[in-house]
Amino acid sequence: MKITSYEVLGKLPDLFTFDNGQKVTCIDDWKKRRKELMKTVVTLQYGQFPPEPEFLEVEPLTLPEIVGRMNIIRVHTGTRSHPVSFTVYAHIPEGPRPWPVVIDGDLCYASMQDPAIAEKFVSRGILLAAFNRCEFVPDLRNPSRTGNLYETYSQADFGALAAWAWGFSRTLDALQQMGYAEMSCVTFTGLSRGGKAALLAGAMDERAAIVNPEGSGAGGTGCYRIHMKALHEDGTEARSETLRDIYTRFPDWFGPGMADYLDREAELPFDEHFLKALIAPRVLFDSEALSDVWAGPVNTYQTSLAALEVWKMYGKPENLLWYWRSGGHAHLPEDFDMLIEIIQRERCGEELKSDKFMKLPFDPPEKIFDWHCPEVK
Repeated sequence: MKITSYEVLGKLPDLFTFDNGQKVTCIDDWKKRRKELMKTVVTLQYGQFPPEPEFLEVEPLTLPEIVGRMNIIRVHTGTRSHPVSFTVYAHIPEGPRPWPVVIDGDLCYASMQDPAIAEKFVSRGILLAAFNRCEFVPDLRNPSRTGNLYETYSQADFGALAAWAWGFSRTLDALQQMGYAEMSCVTFTGLSRGGKAALLAGAMDERAAIVNPEGSGAGGTGCYRIHMKALHEDGTEARSETLRDIYTRFPDWFGPGMADYLDREAELPFDEHFLKALIAPRVLFDSEALSDVWAGPVNTYQTSLAALEVWKMYGKPENLLWYWRSGGHAHLPEDFDMLIEIIQRERCGEELKSDKFMKLPFDPPEKIFDWHCPEVK
């Protein structure tokens, strides 16, 4: 990948400095700092996150636990006065339950309707659960924020991304209630806007042992403070998505406070390394593509490099991984194969086989932060 333009608007804010100026010196301090980050990176960026539901009921629509079959489950949740319902398609592997589970909210994409994708997981003893995040909040540019989950929690100001992320946790609730989920081996994944939702869901729900956003870019794994251009594999030039790009096109995805920072990214009190850091020391696997410049390849590398300091503090740097493959903006079989390698490492202690992990398709730029993690003994 050849980078043709690279503009840094400002340094990344320090993960290890409290809002009052004090420094994080130990893991206990970090846990307190993490609560501050929740307010800064989650509430400001995505709005007030939907609360825990009053109830959750599972309604099987097909005979359960048919190996190799797609079992359909209807889930009813939210509040009794304004319930919300959605459907989960659970692909059941062989062997006794519970199973390791992968939850993907992109059933609205054709790729997640491909039985070959489900077979990749089922053949390895992993349950794949897919749901359509748009059942929680339609992806219809809805600035009035009406309908579905907005009616359930009408007093909250969350955007669509927070609603979609909430759906990952409710899907996991349903799988847990049915006895399907091996709770020590839960993965959240998704592509593009679905990847943003998966990343946010993983930050909010610590039950996710592995979080795998694919090509999530601005509002996901990217970096608002970097504007860049690069050549695609076919030689055409493209640029990365900016805050103005994404907010003016999809204002309903975000919390209302983000409008104050259009063209003022350097003044944001956070960047996406804050969001990534909320996942530590669990596994974060960032999947990217060489011809997906819009998603900001250098942007996401810089926020990963900064967030890695938290994994270092925990002594778990091996739990933040990335890879780039050839091709464009998609969730491809190769991406799922790479994810399965990580699941098998966490589940069975298997070594990662692919040589694509942690390789950069560009010369590493100078890091855009000058702080580091405390030494924890």
